[in-house]
Amino acid sequence: MTAKEVLKIAKENKARMVDMKFLDFIGIWQHFSIPINQLKEDVFEEGLGFDGSSIRGWQPIHASDMLVVPDPETAVMDPFTETPTLSLICNIVDPITRESYSRDPRTIAQKAEAYLKSTGIGDVAYFGPEPEFFILDDVRYSQGSDHGFYFIDSVEGTWNTGKDEAPNLGYKPRHKEGYFPVPPTDSQEDIRTEMCLVMEQVGIEIERQHHEVATAGQAEIDMKFDSLVRMGDKLMWFKYIVKNVAKRWRKTATFMPKPIFGDNGSGMHTHQSIWKGGKPLFAGSLYGGMSELAMYYIGGILKHARALNAFCNPGTNSYRRLVPGFEAPINLAYSSRNRSASIRIPMYSPSPKAKRIEVRFPDPSCNGYLAFAAMLMAGLDGVKNKIDPGEPLDKDIYGLSPEELSKVPSAAGSLEEALDALTCDHEFLLKGDVFTQDVIDTWIEYKKDKEADPVRLRPVPYEFTLYFDC
Repeated sequence: MTAKEVLKIAKENKARMVDMKFLDFIGIWQHFSIPINQLKEDVFEEGLGFDGSSIRGWQPIHASDMLVVPDPETAVMDPFTETPTLSLICNIVDPITRESYSRDPRTIAQKAEAYLKSTGIGDVAYFGPEPEFFILDDVRYSQGSDHGFYFIDSVEGTWNTGKDEAPNLGYKPRHKEGYFPVPPTDSQEDIRTEMCLVMEQVGIEIERQHHEVATAGQAEIDMKFDSLVRMGDKLMWFKYIVKNVAKRWRKTATFMPKPIFGDNGSGMHTHQSIWKGGKPLFAGSLYGGMSELAMYYIGGILKHARALNAFCNPGTNSYRRLVPGFEAPINLAYSSRNRSASIRIPMYSPSPKAKRIEVRFPDPSCNGYLAFAAMLMAGLDGVKNKIDPGEPLDKDIYGLSPEELSKVPSAAGSLEEALDALTCDHEFLLKGDVFTQDVIDTWIEYKKDKEADPVRLRPVPYEFTLYFDC
C-alpha cells in the first residue's frame, strides 16, 4: 500500500484524525493523534518527532528526539474512537542518522525476518500465537510501605457460589473445569464473539474462540498464522481490542499470566514454521512427520529455552504459572500430541502445509515482536549448527519418577534465573545484528531494576499468614 492509497482510505472513511501507534521497549502500545490535514505523503518518509526519553527503556534525556515513521501497510480505521480515526503502526527512526532505532521492537522483528532470508534457509517464518486472558468484573490493588493487597472478582468465579447476588443463579465454572462448557456456565460467549468481529474489522482472521480451563472468565481467541512482523502487529491489535471490548461491557481484561491462585494461568502457545518459495520446510518423514530441518529447529529452541524465557516469560508473575502440576510446561522436551511437553508437534492434519511446532512455554505478557524474533533466532541457530533435540518424550512428564525427571532439563524458575540465562546465552540473538548487545543489556538491566528487585524486596500478604506469629 502506498501513501496515496492510505490518504484515499482516509478520505473514503471520512477520517478526521490519524492515530500513530508504536510499541515501547517492554511491550505496551503508545500513541498520539494528529488531524487528518496534517497527514501528508511526506510524513511516510520524513516521520513525526516525539520525546524518546519519556518511553520506557529508550533514550536518555540529553538525546531524546526521535521520529515515528508510519508504515502505510498497517492503515486501518480504529474501531473504538468516536471520531472517525485512521490508525497507523509506526517504526522508530533516529532523526540524525535516519537509521532504524535498535531498541524499537518492531525494528528487531523486521531484522529477524531479514536475517532469515539472508541465511538462505527460508524466506518467511510463520507464527500463530494463542493468547489466553481473563475477563473480570472488578480489580483493585495497592502497594505502599505500610500495606500491599490485590482483589479481583468475576461473576463467574467459583468462590462466588455463596454470594448474595440478588439472585445468585449459580452456573460458575469450578476450578479447572472451564474448558468448553456451554452457556449459561459459559457466560461470555457474546463478549468473545464481539471481540472476534472487531478483530475481523482490522484484518485479523479468526479461527475460533472459547472459554478456557480456569474459572472466573478465562478465555482464548485463536488467530490464523501470519508472518513474524505482521503477527506482531496483529497481537498488539488483539490486546487492544480485547481490553476495549471488555470495557464496553463494563468489564476488564488482563493478559497477566497468573492472576488467580489455585487455577490455570494464561499461556500463549506459539505455533511456528519456516517456508521457502511457497513450500513448507517442516514436513518430512522423521518423528511426527517432521523434516530434519524442523528437528534441528526444535533443538535450537530447547538449547536456548532458558534464555528465551527472558523474552517469552518476561515478568515475575510469569513464573507463578511456570510451576509443576499444571498444564503449563516447565520441562524442556518435545513430543507429538503430548501437551505436557514444552514443544508439541500438532497432529491434527497430515497436510505438509499444516506441519509446525507449538512452543508452549510463552505467555501473553510478552512483547510479541521480541518473543517471536528470539524464538526464530534460536530455531535458526539449531538449523545452522544441526542441534540434535534428543529423543521425544511421549510419556506424561508429570507422571515420571524422580530419577526419570532428573534427566529432563527445566525452564527457568524465576525471572532472575531467566535473566541470568540470557546474560550467559545470547550470542545466537546477535547474529545479523538482529538483537544488539545494547538491547540485551538494556533488557536485563530494566527487568532487574524495575521488576525483579522491587518484587523481591517487598513482603507479600501470605508471608503474614506464615510468619507474623514467629
